[in-house]
Amino acid sequence: MDPDEAFDFLAELESLILLAERRAFGPSTQALIDEAVSRDIPYIRLNERSLVQLGQGRYQKRIRATMTSLSGALAVDIAGDKKLTTNLLAAAGLPVPRGDVVRSEEDAVAAARRIGFPVVTKPLDGNHGRGVVLDLRDDEGVRAGFHRSLAEARRGLVVVETHITGNDYRVLVVGGHMVAVAQRVPAHVIGDGTHTVRELVDITNRDPRRGIGHEKVLTRIRLDEEAERVVRKQGWELEDAPPEGEMVKIAATGNMSTGGISIDRTLEAHEDNVDIAEEAARVVGLDVAGIDFLTPDISQPVRETGGAIVEVNAAPGFRMHTNPTEGDPQYVAKPVIDLLFPPGTPSRIPIVAVTGSNGKTTTVRMISHVFKGMGYKVGMTSTDGIYIDERLVKKADASGPKSAQMVLQNPRVDFAVFEVARGGILREGLGYGRNDVAVVMNVTGDHLGLKEVNSLKQLAAVKRVVVEAVPRNGWAVLNADDDLVLEMRKHCSGGVILFSMDPGNEFVDRWVGRGRKAVVLQQGQLGELMVIRDGRRTMPVAYVHLLPATFEGRARMNVQNALAAAGAAHAAGAHIHDIRQGLRTFSASFFQAPGRLNLFELDGVKVIVDYAHNAAGLRTVGEFVERMTAASPTFGPPGTPSWTANLKVAVIAIPGDRREEDMRELGRVAARYFDDIVIREDKNLRGRGPGEAAGTVLEGVREAIARGARVGNVEVVLAEMDAVRRAVDRSRPGDLVLLCVDEAAEVWKELESRRTGGNGRAPSAGAVPAELTDFSIGL
Repeated sequence: MDPDEAFDFLAELESLILLAERRAFGPSTQALIDEAVSRDIPYIRLNERSLVQLGQGRYQKRIRATMTSLSGALAVDIAGDKKLTTNLLAAAGLPVPRGDVVRSEEDAVAAARRIGFPVVTKPLDGNHGRGVVLDLRDDEGVRAGFHRSLAEARRGLVVVETHITGNDYRVLVVGGHMVAVAQRVPAHVIGDGTHTVRELVDITNRDPRRGIGHEKVLTRIRLDEEAERVVRKQGWELEDAPPEGEMVKIAATGNMSTGGISIDRTLEAHEDNVDIAEEAARVVGLDVAGIDFLTPDISQPVRETGGAIVEVNAAPGFRMHTNPTEGDPQYVAKPVIDLLFPPGTPSRIPIVAVTGSNGKTTTVRMISHVFKGMGYKVGMTSTDGIYIDERLVKKADASGPKSAQMVLQNPRVDFAVFEVARGGILREGLGYGRNDVAVVMNVTGDHLGLKEVNSLKQLAAVKRVVVEAVPRNGWAVLNADDDLVLEMRKHCSGGVILFSMDPGNEFVDRWVGRGRKAVVLQQGQLGELMVIRDGRRTMPVAYVHLLPATFEGRARMNVQNALAAAGAAHAAGAHIHDIRQGLRTFSASFFQAPGRLNLFELDGVKVIVDYAHNAAGLRTVGEFVERMTAASPTFGPPGTPSWTANLKVAVIAIPGDRREEDMRELGRVAARYFDDIVIREDKNLRGRGPGEAAGTVLEGVREAIARGARVGNVEVVLAEMDAVRRAVDRSRPGDLVLLCVDEAAEVWKELESRRTGGNGRAPSAGAVPAELTDFSIGL
């Protein structure tokens, strides 16, 4: 904007209001949403206009303004064809004006002569009163009216029909029953003998109830060519001053959008007229219909006083009923919502939300597997993608609010399990109003330093959002071994179920002693036993070594995930037998949990594919490898076999947006558990240059080596697939290789191709910065 140019505040304000109005719901849509919200029915906006989903998943209904999921396409099409509507109403014996459809002005004149003056012209498929020209009394008027109506006719067809005199009434019919009647009075001014028509319009527009468009309950009157034509037809000019008490119409029709006012006449409508309106809605087939009457008095039978139905509207506006200028407001949204959601009809599906630093994806998959086995159509989101009934429908990092809404919009889903990540919460929230069950796995230093979250307490406060979204009848499932997670119990409106890996956790003992619930481990006759404790009751779930995902109990991270999943399933209403069956049939295979502790046998080499991308996650995998290769297994029943591992090789990486200290810690952890290390980078460098993150991880490995870590070789191969090939090529029968991956499917394909093609050893390649090339340490 030119600094010397004067700023027109009022013009800019009006522009801003119009922008806000375009983004906001219209008054009719808003009335329906308000009624739905008052009944605890959730909604999702599906576009930038008025298309809205009420309810979730299989229970959803849709509205667009006042059209609903129950509005038949054929009925809406009939209502959009005014001539067809008139013919159907006439065939049913209902009072309608005579009329004809024309394509040219000569045809219009001929039809007017045949019908008899005065007549009305209107577009065949118009709405909101656009293009309607009233009281045409001669051939010239008909010609002019034809062209004005044609300008609003999408199909190029114009209706010429008898002009019915009388007041304009709108009868709203919902579900075959009249719910409101309003008299619509066209925009007008009342003369005072002093002010001109233009000045009177300005005075009228000062009414605080009037605003721009649908901003307020009344719309400002606009003076345009059509308004000037209407005023002139009454014998006035805009600069004339009408005598006191003289009514001057500014618009020909009584639409609220052109500045008209409404008077509630619901209690005054004659029962015969109500019957006619209800029958008209049934004939057209609309669930929500606006029946327009022209008649001298709606309180008298229209068949006796004269008058007719001049239009049947699909998607009628509610503003004239909810906010009448005179009379009592009618709560017309209530019967519409009653129609969509009769009393007792559900609108929500159960939602389980899982968050934490590590273990979220596996826990989400375990919970989904339990409820899939119970016959539910489960919608699931995770960092792997969006799954509907175990089918991948979108491959992406789908742990944010938009992915959750995609699941809730699916009409097949009747149970939802969401992985909820920190980034999505900070960016846009959860994407829904509440979750029935919230699961918090743990809070570690991953993601610190991002989006102004600089401490573990701040990170815990972000993840606590899912707990705060639990309603009074819901549950939070919290890790009692993590103090930051345990503290979240104070922020839950519903019940709390704790889970713990520590049989000696005193807080859990006190918790259960007070009659509350926890999922814990106890020593059974055959080994570790997972149980649900509910006060004095103890319900055994399963022996840990019988759960495939735990590798005979040695994958302690999956033991913890199974505890959380059991607690969540119990909170969501699953029977103990269904929980047991679900966990005993869930394995850490690529097909059930891709990239989560997947084991692959390749020419005598054991290959583990995992997503570990931070120090805490890598530490748990390293501990798992130690347990699996220990000479005397610590976990599992007597006789549990161990793996042999001549050499332990790891491919590691960390996202580029993590703190440098976190990167170094990853390197130190890797050096603690593995003999050979290959450092790679993700495709998405997240703001760093090629080799930066890998170089920082390398510094951590060097620190550990300097302190005595027994690392035989460490090298940097930036490209993920090249790093994978390098690690596998280095291995020999009896070795163990850990592949910390970002593209699990591609890595799995590479391993499968090697297994089916013999030893399949391929040369390693990869462009790396000069300072990192050929770096290795041999001890």
